Amino acid sequence: MPRVKSGPSSRARHKRALKQTKGYKHGRKNIYRHAKQAIIKAKAHSKRSTKTKKRQRRSLWIVRINAACQASGVKYSHFIKALCRNKMDYNRKQLSDMLQEDPQAFDEILKKAMSDKVSTKSPK
Repeated sequence: MPRVKSGPSSRARHKRALKQTKGYKHGRKNIYRHAKQAIIKAKAHSKRSTKTKKRQRRSLWIVRINAACQASGVKYSHFIKALCRNKMDYNRKQLSDMLQEDPQAFDEILKKAMSDKVSTKSPK
């Protein structure tokens, strides 16, 4: 059996790593060992940042909905509870987008959710 040399595959792996670290500073962009470590760190940070961004977006949606509810004299928690009680399937992202694009539609949903009070207590 002929001897297999790993030069081409190693070079390809190194080139791929160095291409990913384009724009990094100092040895992190042109020394394979440092570039490999930089890639690992960058992937870990990107995952963490994605979760943080998602958390911050949800917080922003809640703040927007809360402001609109307070303008109508309704508490945010009461509004969300009324939506669930009346089985109105809107999530916070949809409500926030609706506030920005069509505030009248949000007002209608708010009035409908707060007016349709369903009795949650059972008669004794």
